[in-house]
Amino acid sequence: MPASASLKKLTDIRRYQTIEIPALDPDSCVRRRERLATLVDSQSLDAALITNRGFVHALTGYWHRQPLTPVGLVLHARSGAAQGNATLIVPENDRARATQDGLVDNILMYTAITGATLGESLDASLMYAADPALGSATRIGVCGSAPLATRPDRSMHDIAAAYQRIRRAKDADELALLRAAIRAAEATYVVARRSLEPGVLETELHAAMLAEATGCIGEALSGWGNDFQSGSIDGTPRRRPIESGELAIFDIGVGVRGYRSDLCRTFSVGGVATDEQRKAHAHIVDTLTWLEDRMGPGVTCRSLFAEAHERLQGWNGCVFPHHLGHGIGLDAHEVPRLNPAWDDVLAVGDVIAVEPGVYAPTLRAGIRLEHNYVVTEDGVERLSRFPLDL
Repeated sequence: MPASASLKKLTDIRRYQTIEIPALDPDSCVRRRERLATLVDSQSLDAALITNRGFVHALTGYWHRQPLTPVGLVLHARSGAAQGNATLIVPENDRARATQDGLVDNILMYTAITGATLGESLDASLMYAADPALGSATRIGVCGSAPLATRPDRSMHDIAAAYQRIRRAKDADELALLRAAIRAAEATYVVARRSLEPGVLETELHAAMLAEATGCIGEALSGWGNDFQSGSIDGTPRRRPIESGELAIFDIGVGVRGYRSDLCRTFSVGGVATDEQRKAHAHIVDTLTWLEDRMGPGVTCRSLFAEAHERLQGWNGCVFPHHLGHGIGLDAHEVPRLNPAWDDVLAVGDVIAVEPGVYAPTLRAGIRLEHNYVVTEDGVERLSRFPLDL
């Protein structure tokens, strides 16, 4: 099929469903700031400077839609004179939205755009604008891009890892946003399944899936990826026709206002899988079912990985070369990590992506399947529901 004809086919089948984006709960935003302030106090810091727009959204309710211009949040320690005061720093052209949506004490601005032209060194402009909010603070915890301009008497301390740990248990409003991100990822698989035919270019299929996720959400995504190759374990899409008999592994991370899903499915190109491919698929489905029964609060991630590794590595001559999964939320990979390099333990409120897989040249790639779960008092609740069918 010529590329132009295949692209028209992909365009014709798009039927966007509507996925509502839930707003963050104001009281929950305040509670998340209180947890961050406790962290600031515990590390003997004077304030925190947050410059990741997803983190700012989670802490204030204000979503900065323009990724080209930075935003920041200064949160003071509760033990100091400012007593937990929170200040947003935004481009001056977005003040109205920040004033409406931001649940903060103050708003400061900087000039990012003049006559529709972006200025230079916007990170530095943000830092200069933040200086009045930082005031007398000298020990500052930083989470986000490294500041480019600061006073010589101030020291910056990376709190990214510590901040990730205190936000690992997701609040109800965060879980609602993650469910929306998962639904959007699942919508892309409807397109992938309908469109996965020999001759379609990987890049065309990638574009159609991205269009579907964007159309469902109704705004630009804040994250997208990861794997879109056919006949390959992973990788970004190529201008390459998909071939009959291959296995196409799609690993999709849809970002909705900073909150990210992570969902993988494997499809057989041409619709006729070999006996070996079907056996591998059944083995991974069985492994996911086994993991669902095994997971719950207090279970160590190392033990889960070790037991899954024993089931997968070497099975029918296949390899299992990657982690078993990871937390999801405001980072693509968060605590807990189902990886023997870390010693994490599952806890109530964790939202995790679990992705067992097996790979071999004879499979013409491999099988990787991924579900998203929230850890509950009794085990786990599966959040994703798109079928695992090959």
